[in-house]
Amino acid sequence: MKISVCGIACEKCPRMQKGICPNGEEGCTPKLTGPCKIKHCAVEKKVRYCFDCVEFPCELTKIGPINFSYCQYITSKLP
Repeated sequence: MKISVCGIACEKCPRMQKGICPNGEEGCTPKLTGPCKIKHCAVEKKVRYCFDCVEFPCELTKIGPINFSYCQYITSKLP
């Protein structure tokens, strides 16, 4: 099972399931290809997964496939 930088299994990602992943079958691996903003952010910050970043969850996280409230929950950063 391939895990993308946002932390979701590529096979379960809504974009991958609909065939509209901006990175195609490769998914969101941490290298600078494809138009995925989340992936580019992870590369720039040198993290394998978004949740490895000290700024997680951030505004960019809101565009990802994982519910933002859940991101806040797993980091104990609830409002």
